[in-house]
Amino acid sequence: MAYDEEQANMVRDRLAGLPGISERKMFGGLCFMLRGNMLCGVHAKGGMFRVGKDNAAAALTIEGVAPLSFTKRPMGGMVDVDDTALADPARWDKLLALAMDFVGGLPAK
Repeated sequence: MAYDEEQANMVRDRLAGLPGISERKMFGGLCFMLRGNMLCGVHAKGGMFRVGKDNAAAALTIEGVAPLSFTKRPMGGMVDVDDTALADPARWDKLLALAMDFVGGLPAK
């Protein structure tokens, strides 16, 4: 599964300046890591955020967000984001805050 390079560049721009960010190709897409832990990413149909199980319900209230399921089985603590949500700064900020809340508390790898 390929990803949209323009979306990847948009995510790069939004994460620019945050310490500890790196990139890794995963899940057929491109993931952005915070101190070695997956934070968010882009894939062929939009993006994804690792919000954690405690933040998942809040993330799912955001328009354009659904449980992440590459294999028809939801991945706990991960949400799928459609193109419109990925491109909307207000929704992006909410999702990034939820992901930072979870991933920021994990030990570095």
